Amino acid sequence: MSRVVVFDYGTGNVHSAVKALELAGAEVTLTGDRKVALEADGLVVPGVGAFSAVMSALKAVRGDEIVDRRIAGGRPVLGICVGMQVLFEHGVERGVDTEGLGEWPGTVTRLEAPILPHMGWNTVTAAEDSVLFRGIEEERFYFVHSYAAQEWTLEVMPPFPKPRLTWAEHGVPFLAAVENGPLSATQFHPEKSGEAGIRLLSNWLGSLRD
Repeated sequence: MSRVVVFDYGTGNVHSAVKALELAGAEVTLTGDRKVALEADGLVVPGVGAFSAVMSALKAVRGDEIVDRRIAGGRPVLGICVGMQVLFEHGVERGVDTEGLGEWPGTVTRLEAPILPHMGWNTVTAAEDSVLFRGIEEERFYFVHSYAAQEWTLEVMPPFPKPRLTWAEHGVPFLAAVENGPLSATQFHPEKSGEAGIRLLSNWLGSLRD
């Protein structure tokens, strides 16, 4: 059984994430403890609300350093919703440009759509070799957001594996999920996506043992 930490830094749908991961088969700890977060088999970084507020809360507990150290050491991290958005270099909300964690290049911006927020169930176009979406490529997932990464600019050269990109559309195409080495993320909420979300989390947990 994989040992997973849901990082508790004062924001995010943490209790639902804990329950969903337990249903998926993980031994879960909800904590903001640095040592425990660094040593876990997998780290989940949830996030809800504004990009700037999530970044402030993360930095207040040195969560930015924890994520960076795990990725540098090849230790898996899963970002959820705004926990995905902050992995990019910048987020622009209501004219405010906030620096993100910078694990991936690019800027999170407002969706150009007739109705915002994008709230409810939507399909995705999964990468052909996706691990997260294995067996659930045709399922629907639950989104609640008005901002997203709408392009991917990171160029990865061999021998590093090519990132697996999963897209969705609400007004415009946007990144619904990314699988990039030890770093994975979903714009939707697996913990609110019923059986499909549990299976996605189970797929992620399986990758921790590979």
